[in-house]
Amino acid sequence: MSGFGNAFSSSIGKKFIMGITGLFLVLFLIVHCFINALIFFNDGGLTFNIGAHFMASNWIIRAGEIVLFVGLLAHIFQALRLTLQNQKARPVKYAVNAGEANSKWYSRSMGLLGTLLLIFLIVHLSNFWVVSRFTGIPTVDANGHEDLYAVMALTFQNIWIVILYTLAMISLCYHLLHGFASAFQTLGWNHSKYNGIIKSVGVWYSILISLLFAAMPIAVYAGLIH
Repeated sequence: MSGFGNAFSSSIGKKFIMGITGLFLVLFLIVHCFINALIFFNDGGLTFNIGAHFMASNWIIRAGEIVLFVGLLAHIFQALRLTLQNQKARPVKYAVNAGEANSKWYSRSMGLLGTLLLIFLIVHLSNFWVVSRFTGIPTVDANGHEDLYAVMALTFQNIWIVILYTLAMISLCYHLLHGFASAFQTLGWNHSKYNGIIKSVGVWYSILISLLFAAMPIAVYAGLIH
């Protein structure tokens, strides 16, 4: 049992946890983005509220939220441990830093990007998840569903919230650009035949997901969605 625990507390074990939880979060983002993108039906939020109601009432989704939350905490925890471990392993910076010659800047800035995303996540959860799951939404739409869209529309009238979301999605894009392919490599799911495909899918995924998420608050604030 101690051997099992040591395996996951080792550097390789920590990176394995980062990889597997990272891919789980990648899958979650697809679902979350699809549901949120329902606002682009531009029907007063009716279609979006149907999707939100399904997410809130489906027991599989609710159980998945628990797994997601645990996975997210594990991802953050292991990221902090790896960052501290790397700092201890290299207490004195190299006199000459090759920078771009060795890696992209965002690959070297995963800690900073992750911190920005954590701040965004706290704000996002307090704005929407806590309201929909705990405090309740006082209004309903024409279909009788809780009007989470009304909460979204009100929240995104605040320009500072819109700016925060936009900056966070830029951070998300760069975070995914490194993390997507890195997760496959860490888990050993890479091969010379498929590395190019994995990298291309990762780039397109990172850009499209981030653009869609950023477009939502911007469109609401600009009055393009009613």
